[in-house]
Amino acid sequence: MANPILSIVIPVFNEADVLPAFLPEIAEYAQSNDFVLIFVDDASTDESAKLLAGFCQQSNSTLLRHKVNRGYGGALKTGIKACQTEYVVTMDADGQHQPVDAGRLLEFGLAKGADMVVGRRQSGNSGLYRAIGRKMIRLLAGTLVSLPIEDLNSGMKLYRTRLAQGYLVLCPDGMSFSDIITLVFVHRNNLVLEHDINVRARAGGKSTISTRTALETVFEILNIVAMFNPGRIFLPLGAGFILFGLVWGLPFIIRDEGVSVGTMLLLVFGLIFFLVAIVAEQMAQLRRGQIQEDDIE
Repeated sequence: MANPILSIVIPVFNEADVLPAFLPEIAEYAQSNDFVLIFVDDASTDESAKLLAGFCQQSNSTLLRHKVNRGYGGALKTGIKACQTEYVVTMDADGQHQPVDAGRLLEFGLAKGADMVVGRRQSGNSGLYRAIGRKMIRLLAGTLVSLPIEDLNSGMKLYRTRLAQGYLVLCPDGMSFSDIITLVFVHRNNLVLEHDINVRARAGGKSTISTRTALETVFEILNIVAMFNPGRIFLPLGAGFILFGLVWGLPFIIRDEGVSVGTMLLLVFGLIFFLVAIVAEQMAQLRRGQIQEDDIE
């Protein structure tokens, strides 16, 4: 039998209500397609660890465990690091993702030569509040980065394993992992595409995504953009202060009253932001140089 080409990494935290139905479904699909299953128990406090241990022993799947909870991103990092196949798909253990879509993402990625394929969700099961939050986060990211995709924070993605493993150091341990690793792939000029997937209603348990998660995601987006392309943040700020300063001071100049203190402050702030952009860009070039393609091939 040929070596497997795809690993499916599934982080698990307190999903005991869902696992009895989900595990046989994913196992049957993985075995029929010769895919590798890697589960990461992120220090669950319910019966999830026990259910996973029994299942993995029977199905020849891999179970990795955290002694303390590291977060969604931390669990994905552990699973991706353990992958030895050419490609890896991440999916959630709450029953929303359909196993068959893992194969569809792989088939599409192979056909297109993609480095990442984002599973674009079609069903609207997340509710109005979270849908608005996703759109706002994507709007922010799209303003700072040229995004080739729509569903930035989809949890189901196909990665070229060697690239994903090389970029993990730049990604957070929290829920914003999905957003940030996508932005890293985009910043590194990897081929990032989308392919439709179907999402079911959550089979049980409770989502841990909250307003705090959205705020953390916004912070991480700003952080990663400042790391790779700081000009997208600081140059518009500098230009805005200078423009506002000129508009503010023009009436004083027309009336021959000299330059106001407010105008001077605005112009100085604008120049400071321009200087920060120059220094930050130099630092960004050094950071980019630390992640050379030959280090992750």
